[in-house]
Amino acid sequence: MRATANPAPHGSAAPRACAAAGFTLIEMMVVMVLIAILLTIAVPRYFGTVDNGKLSVQRQNIAALRDAIDKYYGDEGKYPATLQDLVDKRYLREVPVDPVTDKRDWVVLPPADQNQSGVYDIQSALAPKDGTQGSGNGGK
Repeated sequence: MRATANPAPHGSAAPRACAAAGFTLIEMMVVMVLIAILLTIAVPRYFGTVDNGKLSVQRQNIAALRDAIDKYYGDEGKYPATLQDLVDKRYLREVPVDPVTDKRDWVVLPPADQNQSGVYDIQSALAPKDGTQGSGNGGK
């Protein structure tokens, strides 16, 4: 035969057992404040990292486009009329997307020599927040 514990009479330990089963409002508020503090530290760093990644991809895309323009000029002896010409002649698989604007809206710069025409250089349609135009040379 097993011995079972008798329940406590109404006036003693029963209310304390019920109160210890959950969290108080103060404890929940402390946890929420700690989570808010951690988020205020982490979220700006996260978005800063995302922006830096977009700028890095933008610089790589500009470098790839410039390299394709240079190879086209070396092979054809003239600059491409449009960026699509680089795709048509298989210098690029496709015109890359500018990650800052999320579009293929590169600004085409003509050659300085007035006797030539076409795409001499490109830059982003939207200047990055740091004021650079994604020169692709790393500030050198």
